[in-house]
Amino acid sequence: MTDASAGSPHDERRTLAALHCRPGAPQLAADSLRDRLAQLPGWTHAGKRIEKTFRFADYHRTMAFVNAVAAVAHAEDHHPDLAVHYDRCTVAWSTHDAYGVTLNDCICAARVEALAA
Repeated sequence: MTDASAGSPHDERRTLAALHCRPGAPQLAADSLRDRLAQLPGWTHAGKRIEKTFRFADYHRTMAFVNAVAAVAHAEDHHPDLAVHYDRCTVAWSTHDAYGVTLNDCICAARVEALAA
């Protein structure tokens, strides 16, 4: 994803967000995960998950974001761990069946990233 013919990270993220989760997705290899994270600014790999903290002006905006994340999770039947606070929410994606991060997690992270844009 680093060659000159590749699109911008924003275009790559949009393409990733257009995909859909699929059951039984395998855990991503380290290099593939690194390439996917390059498309997801601010997301980090921590243990067996990817995560990012989103900040908001107030609780109302935080909860609106949480509800939008819930809609993404429901639509994809893939659910994150959320840590909700007054002015921020940490979203963590992991595929428990794969014991780590799969393409499904990156797809959902890209969709959440689009919500915050």
